[in-house]
Amino acid sequence: MNGFLPSGSTRLFPVVGDPIAQVRSPGAITRILERRGIDAAVVPMHVAQADLRRLFDTLLAVRNLDGLLVTIPHKHAAVFACATLTEEAAFVGAVNVVRRTAAGWHGDNTDGRGYLNGLAQNGFAVIGKRVLLVGAGGAGSAIALEMLERGAAQVLIHDRDETRRDALIAKLAERFPGGVTRGSADPSGFDLVANATPMGMQPSDPLPVDVSRLQSSQFVACAVTKPEVPPLIAEARRRGCRTMTGAGMFDAQAEILTDFLLEEDMKTAYRGTC
Repeated sequence: MNGFLPSGSTRLFPVVGDPIAQVRSPGAITRILERRGIDAAVVPMHVAQADLRRLFDTLLAVRNLDGLLVTIPHKHAAVFACATLTEEAAFVGAVNVVRRTAAGWHGDNTDGRGYLNGLAQNGFAVIGKRVLLVGAGGAGSAIALEMLERGAAQVLIHDRDETRRDALIAKLAERFPGGVTRGSADPSGFDLVANATPMGMQPSDPLPVDVSRLQSSQFVACAVTKPEVPPLIAEARRRGCRTMTGAGMFDAQAEILTDFLLEEDMKTAYRGTC
């Protein structure tokens, strides 16, 4: 930021998660807001799952707070705090951003668009491709939907939580018959190997796939933003694969998130002198 300082008129957009230290949005989206001439800031909030609903209810009373960003592990739970949802958020049952409306919180999920736009910006298109997707959580669900919407030939989903995996596959199969099935940790034969889990954030985390089976012709992507180069991406690069880190995903959706938070009829109220 170029000397931005909050004032008494600054609007607030918290980002809630547990953990929270890995998030990029406080700096990145606050810079976007500043560039747009809007006196607003994104602030991190470390919130346990048990306190999430109470937090959402409480924040409705904060008059200079107009929306929130939602990260792991709260994307599914935050749905139940929303009065309304976009079609995408309702389908996947998870939100990563909400904004205030007269009815209450209105939620969306931009993870799929961010992940796929990031892939495109790194030179990979999913149309006609065979994909192994690891993760059936809030982000993984949105990413799987977006991959199929954009014409992936087949998406195989792998998740340690088999119940969650199978529920997502069943829902997607109704909309995309023959386009989705179960996967495993073996990445052999896929055009794209995509991690949509937090595995890689902690040094003790296992790798999401068997990296010994990666080949240089494959594209490997990861949603983890911290460390900057997650272990999966480091291993893939050693094997000559093209890659996208979590930063690529986030950077590709930062403007989308900002647009959602700044609903058109609210922008005038945000115009400041920052």
